[in-house]
Amino acid sequence: MAKGTSPLENEAAQSTTALGPLVGLAREDFVGAVALLLRETATDPARTIRHMQSFGDDVVKILTGKSDLAPDPKDKRFMDPAWRYNPFYRAGAQYYLAVQRGMKHWLEELQLDDLERDRANFIANIIIDGLAPTNTLAGNPTAQKRLIDSGGLSVIKGLKNAYNDIVHNKGMVSQVDKKPFRLGENIATSKGSVVYRDAMMEVIHYAPTTEQVYAIPQLTIPPQINKMYINDLSPEKSVVKWQVDNGIQCFVISWKNPVKEEGHWGMDEYIAACRKAIDVVCEVTGAKKVNVSSACSGGQTGAILASKMAADGDTRLGALTFMVTVLHPKQNDIEAGSLISENGLALAKRRAAKAGVIEGHSLARGFAWLRPNDLIWNYVINNYLMGDDPPAFDVLFWNADATNLSATLMGDFLHLFETLAFTRQGEVEMAGHPIDLSRVTSDVLILGGTTDHITPWRACYRSTQLFGSKDVTFVLSQAGHMQAILNPPGNPKARYYVSKKPGHPPADVDDWLQGAEEVAGSWWPFWMEWVQKRAGKLIAAPTALGSRQHPPLEPAPGRYVLDEA
Repeated sequence: MAKGTSPLENEAAQSTTALGPLVGLAREDFVGAVALLLRETATDPARTIRHMQSFGDDVVKILTGKSDLAPDPKDKRFMDPAWRYNPFYRAGAQYYLAVQRGMKHWLEELQLDDLERDRANFIANIIIDGLAPTNTLAGNPTAQKRLIDSGGLSVIKGLKNAYNDIVHNKGMVSQVDKKPFRLGENIATSKGSVVYRDAMMEVIHYAPTTEQVYAIPQLTIPPQINKMYINDLSPEKSVVKWQVDNGIQCFVISWKNPVKEEGHWGMDEYIAACRKAIDVVCEVTGAKKVNVSSACSGGQTGAILASKMAADGDTRLGALTFMVTVLHPKQNDIEAGSLISENGLALAKRRAAKAGVIEGHSLARGFAWLRPNDLIWNYVINNYLMGDDPPAFDVLFWNADATNLSATLMGDFLHLFETLAFTRQGEVEMAGHPIDLSRVTSDVLILGGTTDHITPWRACYRSTQLFGSKDVTFVLSQAGHMQAILNPPGNPKARYYVSKKPGHPPADVDDWLQGAEEVAGSWWPFWMEWVQKRAGKLIAAPTALGSRQHPPLEPAPGRYVLDEA
């Protein structure tokens, strides 16, 4: 995370859209969770009446000034002094806290199993968050002060922001001010060229910046749900620049944003495209091996690619890097995982198949409502009540640049989740072969983020046990989902953990944690040293991009990143 970012930017950057089992959530899953609450309410009226009486007692104390309810000092919604000193606002906060506490105590008494309780708590928290007084102008003292100080201009600007969101942002509150950003001008600026393009992807070859380069090139497989320039946001936090500045021959796939007619693209087609990208990289560089780096859903794609190449006896695959990738998921890994049901997954698949693709803005809307405090109400307050513009922040610009997801690929990812395909050696077929990571013997580095709630680090760690590799390294970056990756040198707060013990990581993550050492600084230098040791000898850097067979077609970041969802 860049220095100087605001709390609003920091929170939103940790909630970037990511492809996982949550894309299979159907509205029936939400309705079912609410119905569960209503059913339990009706089964024991006496319990409900008892909790209503307790809530009534809290209200009486609030009205008589005898309530000791107070917001958590860390709750940023109630930082304004008015919540402590103004009787009206103090009572409003206490009333909200009484509702919150009453709901908590009521849920604790419901006769639910663990999964049902997680569902009930998740839905209840979404409802309670929406009821916060800070979400309204009348209930937000900071917004009212802004209204007075600005002579009413804050309300006018807030109404303008709301109108623009309705007309230009599909009715969703904007998380980012897009106006300052121009692809190829102040974002995604590393020099390079598209050296291959087909209907599904472009392959970009980035220009070397050193006199010598390592013989074995590196290919990055980005997630299919996001655009590739997350790898090259700015010179200060560009994974691409870090590679070429350290002598790595860098290639990146840029996926085409699928339209309805391309909804049949599934894992078979994406793996074939990755194989073609490796063909291109080998032809351009003359290398016999290619190291591969991938992240999130791109990591799942990379894992299937490795399995497929191993099954085919294709020995061109070198070292593998998997960033914030979960290959062995469990339903309780993420907060909203409790909402996922077998029936909901089936419904979501059928609806997606009928539509051909899931539109990017629909995916973004769904993810936002799973974390409404961070991704909805924060911006309602900032943009509408305060009349401020959303932050102009590169990570948020990238995240808002949504892409569609083909229905077939969505079904394939959900099938991987349902079957735990990566954990069942040779039992689940995809991309024309039985998936078996135990046959993959490449050296592997796996990255997790300590505060990552999208791909939790303990879930990422389970991947260390799946490969047949003798050399597996796990690195834990002290950051969230995207910050774990975009964590360049220069951040004084950066930390990472790595085990100094030789040998394969232990099966128990807590055993690994006990043997891990904390290292100050970015994990990038450690990763680069790891990659360079597996990148062959130093050779003279190429004087031109591409080759005679694959000449430069147009400058990076290419054409496909311009496609809108």
